[in-house]
Parts: sequence; C-alpha cells; structure tokens
Amino acid sequence: MKQPGVKERIIETASRLFYFNGYNQTGINQIIEEAHVAKASMYVHFRSKEDIAVAYLQQRHVHWMDRITTHVAKHRTGKARVIGCFDFLHIWLKEMGFRGCGWQNIITDLPDDHKKIKTQAILHKNQVRQWLQELLEEQYAKKQASKLGDEVMVLLEGAIILAQIHKNVWPVISAKSACKNLLA
Repeated sequence: MKQPGVKERIIETASRLFYFNGYNQTGINQIIEEAHVAKASMYVHFRSKEDIAVAYLQQRHVHWMDRITTHVAKHRTGKARVIGCFDFLHIWLKEMGFRGCGWQNIITDLPDDHKKIKTQAILHKNQVRQWLQELLEEQYAKKQASKLGDEVMVLLEGAIILAQIHKNVWPVISAKSACKNLLA
C-alpha cells in the first residue's frame, strides 16, 4: 500500500487536530511535527494555516456528504431519506464522541479575517441545504420543498449542536420526531 504523500499527511493531521483540538488551539508547528514533514515541504503545498483549514473542510465535505448520502440511500423516497438523516446523525455523533460539526466548531473558533474558511463553511451548509431541498422535491412542489428543506436544515443543525452540548442523542431523537411531524 502506498504511503500518503506530504500534502495528504498534512491534511490528515490538521483534520484531526482542528476537529478535536480546535483551529486556534492548533499551531503550524504542531501540524508539521505530527505529520512528520519539514516546514519547507509544508509551504510547498500550503501558504498558511488557513489554506490547510480550507483543504480540511473541502475533504471533510466530500467525506461527510458521501457518508450521509450512502446511509440514506436505502430509503425509497426523498422524504424518507430526509428523515433518515437523523438516523445518520445518531450514529455519527456517537462515533465522534459528540464532538459535533466540524464547520460549526471552526466558525465559532475563527478570527474575523479568515474569510476563506468562512466561505468554505457557508458553501458546505448551502450544499447540504440544497441537497435536502432536492430530496424533498420528489414529494413536494419546489417552493414548499425549499421551505421544508430550510426547516429541516435548522432541525439538523440544532440537533448537532445540542447533542454536542449534552453529549447525548436525545436532541437528534427529538429533531427526528419534529421532522416527521413537519413532513407529515
């Protein structure tokens, strides 16, 4: 099996550190040391810690969307797939020790001048929102699917942050129930 290259090791290491320790609490030197790369090698691939964070969020988006899409694919309708998102959250939050959403976490820890990271977080949330709306368009008119998708998005995001705060799945269970009522 091929060993990961410098860029991949940097992203992998930074991903773990940013997610579990926080963006501001993670320094470039720590990333370099734990990734076992030279500082000069790091700067060949990334100009700044912010650029590493953007790569982390981009990779996280692809991985997270793949996992949630795969998890809900077993359901036959868009409506059922949307409700199934809460089952995915239940599993994922427990797997991650209730650490919460990488995008929510990094935004709350972000200096104001880090616009590239903020843009990446907004892009992810907008793509999730659009995905939910598209699933709901299978059963609802476009305008109604858009409105319901936004409401489901708020339920998902709220469930994630409350589960992180309480270190418990009850918010996900409650949000799933609210989603079922909303889509009834």
